[in-house]
Amino acid sequence: MKIIETIAQMRQEITIARKAGQTVGFVPTMGYLHEGHLSLIEAAKEKHDVVVVSIFVNPLQFGPNEDLERYPRDFERDERLAKHIGTDILFYPTVQEMYPETMPMTIHVTKGVEVLCGESRPGHFDGVATVVMKLFQIVQPDEAFFGQKDAQQIAVIMNMVSAFNLPLQIVACPTVREEDGLAKSSRNVYLSDQERQEAPLLYETLQFGAELIKSGEKKRDRVLDQMKARLDNGTGRLDYLTILSYPSLNETQTLHGAIIIAVAYFYQNARLIDNYILEA
Repeated sequence: MKIIETIAQMRQEITIARKAGQTVGFVPTMGYLHEGHLSLIEAAKEKHDVVVVSIFVNPLQFGPNEDLERYPRDFERDERLAKHIGTDILFYPTVQEMYPETMPMTIHVTKGVEVLCGESRPGHFDGVATVVMKLFQIVQPDEAFFGQKDAQQIAVIMNMVSAFNLPLQIVACPTVREEDGLAKSSRNVYLSDQERQEAPLLYETLQFGAELIKSGEKKRDRVLDQMKARLDNGTGRLDYLTILSYPSLNETQTLHGAIIIAVAYFYQNARLIDNYILEA
């Protein structure tokens, strides 16, 4: 496994791969790798000759009161995990390398950001789209792999790829979960023991809502009311619970077609998100 810290060297490696006729799969991450990330790397390995994993905690997507400095980092651990699973190139740029000066421009996302995480995190997806666009230009992959847990992020990136005619495909991979259903997340380390025991309630509530819909309930508000009643038993604070069309992320009172049931929930030191996508 090669560890690359500069954009110039990363581009050189991709040029070599292309001249050899190799395909490139890309897994962008913010590090502190867990089984969810590793499943994306495995999916990329199954389809491509060269797998690039990036680790970059992107300051542009953190708001002024968010956890940029507290975001978990452990590069030595990440290096071991990435190497063990068979990553070919680990791209590990510094903030200075990615943003050598104040950005003269960024991507402003105008669709799909007024709901879900975007509603309470203004500017977040502008930061996500900007860094992902930079990474796509640097790595130039054939396909990029993302976890379905970040469903809104996937929708935004898919829209960006389409809008700017980028020559790659986005692959959405299933959310990887703990045995009790809790979605794998770097932020799970911030949960207290009591919160960790309670946290599977989020996915259980999503499953409950999905079963209501599958059994014939098509009224959005009726499903949400019953789901919220279950979450009232939790010790944290609900950020949002909603049902939207997917990937357009529009609100409709009568459920039909592809939809996403999504939740965000605050515990004392962690904000957890999860979702369930189905056909209504």
